Amino acid sequence: MSVELIHAPRLSERTTLRLGGPALAEAVLRSEAALDQLAVMLPGLGGHPLALGAGSNLLATEGPLPLVLVRPANDAAPVVRQDAEGALLTVGAGFGLPRLLGLCQRLGLAGLEGLTGIPGRVGGAVAMNAGSYGVETGALVARVRLWTPTQGLVWRTAAECAFGYRHFDPRLGAGFHLVWEVEFRLKADAPEAIRARMDAAYAKKKATQPVTAKSAGCVFKNPPAETGAQSAGLLLDQAGLRGKTMGGMAFSCLHANFLVNLGSGTPAQALELLDLGRSAVRARFGVELETEVVVLK
Repeated sequence: MSVELIHAPRLSERTTLRLGGPALAEAVLRSEAALDQLAVMLPGLGGHPLALGAGSNLLATEGPLPLVLVRPANDAAPVVRQDAEGALLTVGAGFGLPRLLGLCQRLGLAGLEGLTGIPGRVGGAVAMNAGSYGVETGALVARVRLWTPTQGLVWRTAAECAFGYRHFDPRLGAGFHLVWEVEFRLKADAPEAIRARMDAAYAKKKATQPVTAKSAGCVFKNPPAETGAQSAGLLLDQAGLRGKTMGGMAFSCLHANFLVNLGSGTPAQALELLDLGRSAVRARFGVELETEVVVLK
């Protein structure tokens, strides 16, 4: 199957914040054959390749952006095999994370339910080591299959990679890489017990986070534990940023570390709010906040 190439795709139509101007192109990949094609095409498309899933952790400027969006659309049904330690589930990077959690619940495969309520796709969850309520994606990964234009497809075990706080390094050297397939190590449990944990996680998240808003999730990383500083959300809250608006953008009234588009927001307003949040926390607590959301310029 060949690469589907889209010219001048708008990031506002491809990110959960609904912000951003046009990139150079978007390459949609549904097969391994398309990856081989892409390796030949990329040099002629110009710009820099950027792996794109559901766009749930991106803040894009108005552009035009010198980017080629590379979107894995390999979303076939996961394959499960049992072994002495439980189950290994292999799934494509283009498979939706909420959809995967629902499938695991029905199959009685436990481990991922703490990620309930996190949008996005499997590839993005691995690439950002998405986490919630004590569960991090990387802790459940057995192997990950990655693609680079020079090396093609390669499997890497979790031990060969480096997972950190909202960080993933496959240790393949410099240059572009794309998560293509993931193998998760999961445990068997009763479907009703898994559902109860998923329901509890979602109820907690819904009560404290704007889960239905146009948002990119948490925009700042929590300060390192060794600093003794409070979470980014608490720091922003105590610095008076909860509910703070800038035009059509705002820090959520539910959780100060969530930037939301109220419907008419612009990238400039979003960036201004981020700068305001950083400076307010720095002035009051002497803490330098680092962005978790990826800013595309």
